[in-house]
Amino acid sequence: MKRFALFLSAFALFAPASVSAHCQVPCGIYDDNNVLGAMHTDYVTVEKAAKKIAELSKDPAANAHQLTRWIMNKESHAQAIQDKVLNYFLAQRLKTAEAKTNQESYNKKLTTCHKLIVAAMKCKQSTDPKAVEILHNELHTFMDLFGEK
Repeated sequence: MKRFALFLSAFALFAPASVSAHCQVPCGIYDDNNVLGAMHTDYVTVEKAAKKIAELSKDPAANAHQLTRWIMNKESHAQAIQDKVLNYFLAQRLKTAEAKTNQESYNKKLTTCHKLIVAAMKCKQSTDPKAVEILHNELHTFMDLFGEK
């Protein structure tokens, strides 16, 4: 047991300080277009929820439970869009190497990621149809940039 502990200690001392990897999970699990499809489903849910919340708000006392459910779903799906942009595209798909080879493309992707995150946040804050429209437009721009050509 002592030899094993000594071996592990020695290995830790001589192991590289950083490990290079390109994704958070083993390759082959995720597919960009599948993730984009899930984001589109999230958007459709946000859109429908915003409409249902506006409709049910006309009589909130009678619709309290349904209102709560639609609000929670809208929040959840808007957050899912943000999470996918942050944890999948920004963390794994937007490569800093692209900034060196094609700064314009890199900046467009980075800016679009930010716009999509903000648009989803605005949809969490309200049921404004304009906010939902902006989310729709930003999502399509995002899909054009990150989807398979």
